[in-house]
Amino acid sequence: MRITSLVVALITIAVLPVIGQEGVGQEIKQGAKKTGQTIKDGLETAGEKTKETAKTVGKKTKETAETVGAKTKETAQTVGEKAKETGETVATKTRETVEGTGEKTTDTSRKTHRRSTRTSTKAATDSGDQPSPNRDSAPAPSPSGR
Repeated sequence: MRITSLVVALITIAVLPVIGQEGVGQEIKQGAKKTGQTIKDGLETAGEKTKETAKTVGKKTKETAETVGAKTKETAQTVGEKAKETGETVATKTRETVEGTGEKTTDTSRKTHRRSTRTSTKAATDSGDQPSPNRDSAPAPSPSGR
């Protein structure tokens, strides 16, 4: 019996730590499962929030791009209209200037031509050369009346 008691005592001593370890192991296992589940839930929540944020950012970016596109189109139309108006104004002013200058130039050239003809006639008379016939003056009437 002493041997049996000794064997039972040794077996009990050997089994007690194993039984204790199983309880601790089970607790660690359950704690790890809970922690893993918490992390998993947190990651799923973060993923959902990230997805929602990405959708919101995408929508806002699209809206901004559409607004910028519309504003750019409006600006381009305004610039085009202003450029057209400016071109028309420049063309009108240029036409008016050319027409006005053309009239003045014509009048000036006629006056200059007349003056130069008179000047050359006077110079020929003054120098003693034969005067060129003057088309503007009529010949003096003869005394006999013919």
